[in-house]
Amino acid sequence: MEWEGKRYHAVKEPGQKLVVDAGFTCPHGRCTFCDNAAFHPAYSSPQKGITQQIDEGIAFHAARGKSNGPYLAYFQSFSNTFAPVERLREVYAEALAHPAVSGLVIGTRPDCVDAEKLDFIASFGCARMEYGIESCRDETLLRVHRGHDFACAERAVRETAARGIPVCGHFILGLPGETRETLLEDVSRINTLPLDSVKFHQLQILKGTPMADEFAARPKDFVRWTLDEYIDLLADLLERLRPDIAVGRLAASVPPRFLAVPGWGVRASDLHQLLERRLSERNGWQGKSYCSGHQSGLE
Repeated sequence: MEWEGKRYHAVKEPGQKLVVDAGFTCPHGRCTFCDNAAFHPAYSSPQKGITQQIDEGIAFHAARGKSNGPYLAYFQSFSNTFAPVERLREVYAEALAHPAVSGLVIGTRPDCVDAEKLDFIASFGCARMEYGIESCRDETLLRVHRGHDFACAERAVRETAARGIPVCGHFILGLPGETRETLLEDVSRINTLPLDSVKFHQLQILKGTPMADEFAARPKDFVRWTLDEYIDLLADLLERLRPDIAVGRLAASVPPRFLAVPGWGVRASDLHQLLERRLSERNGWQGKSYCSGHQSGLE
């Protein structure tokens, strides 16, 4: 990976990601915040074969002038290791057999990997794992029905990294019961993990989800930041984040029709510019507090 950005390490992908839906599911039903349909590009559907989705994804991006390759097959929807190794071999091999695909990005849950699956994935030599960790707090993970604790996530990340597989961790900012203060405290736990990259994004409350019902019943349990407050939160998080961890995402967006609570209406590129400006105004950078704390012997 190469780095972009000036005051924080933003990931530059080695290829354009093509979202592929292999028809996997999740072991515990859905989390209270989840609606996978909100994140699906039009070309990605389990009713289509892997090769067809890749072909249509290439055409989709080419029509928008975004990329002419190389491409990464991004298994994003649901838990993409929640199947026997034989099924994973069939799916991943078909993606890598496509002449335009140079690697795999596998999104999954920490409780859906084991030694056999990780050894198999490591054998490709061109795969990256993305784990939905979501929160460092067990009480939050229980509340949103994740079905695993933080210790499970820690084991999965460590065992994956030990095999030389690059690891990204996903974290949601604003889950019920969590605050700016708890999130800043939790960066110290993130820093202990052998992560190559992280993705942060704000909680989006989606129509038809259990979380939408929870928000309607107990809105005071949720922190809802203005855009300006969220930029400040990101700056605080990044100043505490270990400087070698790349940042792959800082916010997420879904089509407005899915939102039970309106979003900010800001493009990702604009948000990145706002964050760079805020860090510049406060003379901040990724790892500023982390490095000063370690130099002084503090954790």
